Amino acid sequence: MRSLIIIIAIFVFAPTITAKAQQNEVEKIKALMKVQSDAWNRQDLETFMTTYWKSDSLLFIGKNGVTYGWQATLDRYKKSYPNKDAMGQLTFNLLEFKLLAKDVYLVIGKWSLVRTIGDISGHFSLTLQKIKGEWKIVADHSS
Repeated sequence: MRSLIIIIAIFVFAPTITAKAQQNEVEKIKALMKVQSDAWNRQDLETFMTTYWKSDSLLFIGKNGVTYGWQATLDRYKKSYPNKDAMGQLTFNLLEFKLLAKDVYLVIGKWSLVRTIGDISGHFSLTLQKIKGEWKIVADHSS
């Protein structure tokens, strides 16, 4: 009888525990995105890039094609956004979070830059992976 009660409890409470755990991970990813936007808005690309996987295997896909590696992605940002006028103020609208595997999320959203030289916006899909206990962007497709 005791075993039956334990089995029933697992089936009743496991989905709740899983949902709470997933919500906790989504909140951590939202915090990572806030680190990104706050750093961008201070024109601090080095802190902005701490949210990315510091690896030659990082992928960034933009309108000009694929950039491979953390350093190359940082260099691309510096070239494309050389000053405060070009960087403007960044906001994200996070639209969707999809758990792909235990430690992998797909995040879909919209980015907007309000700038004195003209506003721009687009959409993104990010693949985030938990690496050494921290969420990191391992692939970024922004358009």
